[in-house]
Amino acid sequence: QVQLAESGGGLVQSGGSLTLSCTASDYNFAKFGLAWYRRTPGKFFEFVAGISRVGGVADYADFVKGRFTISRDNVKYLLSLQMNNLQPEDTAVYYCNAVIGRGILGGGDSWGKGTQVTVSP
Repeated sequence: QVQLAESGGGLVQSGGSLTLSCTASDYNFAKFGLAWYRRTPGKFFEFVAGISRVGGVADYADFVKGRFTISRDNVKYLLSLQMNNLQPEDTAVYYCNAVIGRGILGGGDSWGKGTQVTVSP
């Protein structure tokens, strides 16, 4: 069980960029695949991008391909999401979590506080 914390969200205009970070509390960070999800009020968590344990395989939702890049550093305990050409429909709270495939490992109560991304028109 790894404790994760998201940061890096903010307000940006359409077409702008942000980099999100997810930091872990201990060395067990390297044992798991990791992914970014997002959620808007009244909707379910939506898969955004995932990365394998050693960072060799990345997986992206269709709506972010060509715009977002996921990466990880298992020495620094850091998961990142570089977001380019942001659009208003990307507005959401973004979360990271441990995964296998596109499913979380910790259950429905494993979500943290997330970080808010707001994109203005």
